[in-house]
Amino acid sequence: MSSMLSSVVLRLRFLLFDVDGVLTDGRLYYIGDDIAVAFDTRDGLAVRRAREAGLGMGLLSARRDSPAVARRAADLGFDEVLLGCRDKAAAFADLLERRGLRAFEVAYVGDDLVDLPVLRAAGLSAAPADAVAEVRETVDLVLDAPGGRGAARELVDLIIDALGPVS
Repeated sequence: MSSMLSSVVLRLRFLLFDVDGVLTDGRLYYIGDDIAVAFDTRDGLAVRRAREAGLGMGLLSARRDSPAVARRAADLGFDEVLLGCRDKAAAFADLLERRGLRAFEVAYVGDDLVDLPVLRAAGLSAAPADAVAEVRETVDLVLDAPGGRGAARELVDLIIDALGPVS
């Protein structure tokens, strides 16, 4: 990580992730009336490591009514679970106000056009390797891992390494 990004990481207090295409590979599996998605266990461990380092954790998704996402968020103890947010910029502004955060204190990982307003506002913006081109061209950091296959883990590892040992 460059020294500029390292200084940005030191100001972070909260990590915010899109779900479809970031914590999942973006594919939806229709099983009868249910929709299933797959989450990477390594990303789950990363969430726990970030929390141990004192970072708040949140999800911001345009898709609503997702029992699988709600359950995963509960299992991992996310501080914020914002589902059904078509206007992600407004949801982000509300999150900042409720949590007493400033945009530069938040890292956001997104993969598609709906994420652009938050990616442009966040203190650190990142995208999985397989994000759409416009997102990859906008973010501070394009991760090597694709969505749902370790992208969250990669970002958290970079942040933890830049923060140094937890005391």
